[in-house]
Amino acid sequence: MSHTIQAVRGMNDILPDEAVLWEELEETLRSWLQSYGYRNLRTPLLEPTALFRRAIGEATDIVEKEMYSFVDELSGEALTLRPEATASTVRAAIQHNLLYGSPQRLYYLGPMYRHERPQKGRYRQFHQVGAEALGYPGPDVDAELLLMCARLWDDLGLDDIKLELNSIGSPEERLRHRSELVQYLQAHEDALDADAKRRLHTNPLRVLDSKNPLMQSLIEAAPRLLDHLGEASLAHFEGVQQVLKDIGIPYSINPRMVRGLDYYNLTVFEWVTDRLGAQGTVCGGGRYDGLFEQIGGKPTPACGFAMGLERLLALMQEARALEPAARCEVYVLHQGSAAGRMAFGVAEELRNHGLSVIQHCGGGSFKAQMKKADASGAVLAVILGEDEAAKNEVSVKHLRQQREQVRVARATLPDTVTNLLFFLEEDQDPVAK
Repeated sequence: MSHTIQAVRGMNDILPDEAVLWEELEETLRSWLQSYGYRNLRTPLLEPTALFRRAIGEATDIVEKEMYSFVDELSGEALTLRPEATASTVRAAIQHNLLYGSPQRLYYLGPMYRHERPQKGRYRQFHQVGAEALGYPGPDVDAELLLMCARLWDDLGLDDIKLELNSIGSPEERLRHRSELVQYLQAHEDALDADAKRRLHTNPLRVLDSKNPLMQSLIEAAPRLLDHLGEASLAHFEGVQQVLKDIGIPYSINPRMVRGLDYYNLTVFEWVTDRLGAQGTVCGGGRYDGLFEQIGGKPTPACGFAMGLERLLALMQEARALEPAARCEVYVLHQGSAAGRMAFGVAEELRNHGLSVIQHCGGGSFKAQMKKADASGAVLAVILGEDEAAKNEVSVKHLRQQREQVRVARATLPDTVTNLLFFLEEDQDPVAK
């Protein structure tokens, strides 16, 4: 008698009772991403192996040990099941010229593949949701991505997820740090484990990411990359932190965080919890300004994150709460430094009242921002200039109808916007009332 065929180890069936929770989570994720202006991109499961070798890095664990790669017998082409989707997103953006004329906020949702040892929260076929902000150079988008994550934890009713933040600077700054780090590690080579010795000359920065408890004191005393950052990198990092402080999102700086992929620069971050055992990272990401050029495109700034659905579902089993998000209704424009800082709080206050909001990022004149607001599909524009910021007021403009622009106190804005949207749905004029 033949043996019963089983699923591949680490690649799990999702049965109907489980799929209900998956569907609820996926619906929440799509609504949440759309409420920040992110649009779906779907890339193939199979990509040329060269894409990941070039993007992720030859000396990473993923490329060295974990990729499902093979040669197509018909074409002779080297192919790989995607182990992550940022490289695929950038490849698609280059191939289809997606950034022609404007930056893009994109998201993906689907399965990834890595040949790892299966354990709780880590499987060989796993599912990720990720957001990629392409074409935005400043720290504002970095900060927005972090605000997005904080909102998702609240929407899902998840507690005890903490933000760790770092900056790994520019390639030139990392090169200077690398030289000092290699010297330090060579002086303590007897204390390195086999993995660290292997990485010493190929990817020494990853030694700092070791979880080996016997090496932690050595790692703690190693030269810090933060001490090698120049003025521009430090200013970018301060810009991200300032928004987090303004909104009141707690975080800690982890100077040893480097992330496991070679394409990162400047901001890197992880959202971590102690409720998943050894697999404590719920979400990770950062800025990757060099990746476009690395895989054959023009130099383009970019930033993003990815999170595992299996890990989110594991946390949700303890705290079962899903809140559906609203459609996109409001676009927030701002001009000037004070108005720019105020805009983050205004947008979050509107979202706190159940409204879906796109906040403008990337600078530009009011005219250029109004074009983006009109193209976004939003019903109302909330406008902040230096005069509004000085008086703690905001202006509200109708984008779909010829109606009078109004100016209101910031404290009354959520109620004003809610009333305007209600009367618009009823095809009435609240001013006439």
